[in-house]
Amino acid sequence: MEIRQVIESGRTVLGIELGSTRIKAVLIDENHAPIASGSHEWENQLVDGIWTYSLEDAWKGLQDCYRDLKRDVAEKYGAKLTRFAAIGMSAMMHGYLPFDKEGRQLAGFRTWRNTITGQAAGELTKLFGFNIPQRWSIAHLYQAILNGEEHVKDIAYLTTLAGYMHWKLTGRKAMGVGEASGMFPIDSETGDFDARRIEAFDRLVADKGFPWKVRNILPEVLSAGEDAGCLTEEGAKLLDPSGELEAGIPMCPPEGDAGTGMVATNSVAVRTGNVSAGTSVFAMVVLERALKRVHEEIDMVTTPAGRPVAMVHCNNCTTDLNAWVSIFGEFAKEIGAQVDVGTLFGTLYRKALEGDKDCGDVVAFNFYSGEHIVGFSEGRPLLVRKPESKFTLANFMRAHLYAAVSVIKIGMEILIDEEKVKIDNIYGHGGFFKTKGVGQSILAAAIDAPVSVMETAGEGGAWGVALLAKYMVAREGNELLEDYLNNKVFAGKLGEKLEPNPEDVKGFNAFIQNYKAALAVERAAIENIR
Repeated sequence: MEIRQVIESGRTVLGIELGSTRIKAVLIDENHAPIASGSHEWENQLVDGIWTYSLEDAWKGLQDCYRDLKRDVAEKYGAKLTRFAAIGMSAMMHGYLPFDKEGRQLAGFRTWRNTITGQAAGELTKLFGFNIPQRWSIAHLYQAILNGEEHVKDIAYLTTLAGYMHWKLTGRKAMGVGEASGMFPIDSETGDFDARRIEAFDRLVADKGFPWKVRNILPEVLSAGEDAGCLTEEGAKLLDPSGELEAGIPMCPPEGDAGTGMVATNSVAVRTGNVSAGTSVFAMVVLERALKRVHEEIDMVTTPAGRPVAMVHCNNCTTDLNAWVSIFGEFAKEIGAQVDVGTLFGTLYRKALEGDKDCGDVVAFNFYSGEHIVGFSEGRPLLVRKPESKFTLANFMRAHLYAAVSVIKIGMEILIDEEKVKIDNIYGHGGFFKTKGVGQSILAAAIDAPVSVMETAGEGGAWGVALLAKYMVAREGNELLEDYLNNKVFAGKLGEKLEPNPEDVKGFNAFIQNYKAALAVERAAIENIR
């Protein structure tokens, strides 16, 4: 009854994140605890060689997710959702969504998963003296210019999925600085797009005669805690077509899944870091100082409060692993075994811990799409072994779990070994860590560092953006985001820390040598299996 009163009086906060395979909503109470959730499964499509989602599917999924949340609230508390203290919107980071002055979509949504902007990313990296990854919005824009795409001249607004959703819900073309840092380089001193590099880009394309300047088509940049507008009447009906949701609810700056992951793991202070492992995998480390040089493998982004962050991003993580688990599920069904998905994953993940530390010379590649850190613009999932390899179920599963974080290990070696970046805490979150102790021990072995997982890690980015929305309406004065999280959200909650096992580290290092040698096999597969 107490929670019902909190819900119906509009004191809860809603966070929604459109992830790669699931749209999730989390409702939190006044103590930041999740009290209800909703979800909707969806998947990207490969259309004409481009990974994309339709915006129609995004809205249908968002509405279905919200309906699912309403059902959960009604079943648990007998309450009706009509208003919130605040709302936060998040989505998968990066990508390309251009619109004309009438708000019409000019090109299909090009997601973070695409590796089709190599020329543009390379030229912009040299121009800016700053690494521009292929998935960044500015790389997609410049590649479209290089390709001579007709729609570019008509662009009036360029945004990301989170920015688009926020725009349609509030009418405001605004974006959190963390999400904005995946569109164009940020100046940490101003908390806005880097003016010097903005000018450099305009000079680069001046001869094209476009009727826009790049800053004019990019969103307004806001830091965590700033006002980002309110839910409009139209926005309320988009989210809840039943008409029960009231307008006027404050909304925080929209953020990407990288920023919400940092918040959800209390990794926004210097020398903290987190690894988000699901469809993709990325490591984020908040820096004490600038890196010594530009690394094409390392992205420079920011926390939702604007602090500089080194990011190692890999396009592939659990997709191939999930596909293999599904195969075992099919087999179980064929022989009449009734196994639920949770039991299936848990059993196979735990079995991996029985395998040889080096996977018995079994090597797996999980590349559904390209992987820039190892130089591939396309992917071919592969399993490679020698006749004498120890091909057991345990080694098979261990190899796929290793493969899920192998490229992140290669990228992290640059930060730790070359740049000597200091990290006090690494927190893991995402589906990879759902089976207790398994993904956590694998990652600890990969990066040879302790890894902590909190009980709330499974709530993920939807909870993270709900915390950002709560921070906006509940912070005291100029209270910093890291202080708010430390003192009011995570006070006394350090998570369960797992130190790396020296034998596991040794075994992973042996595996990674085989893995690097076998990259030639992956390259041959890409070149020859068309």
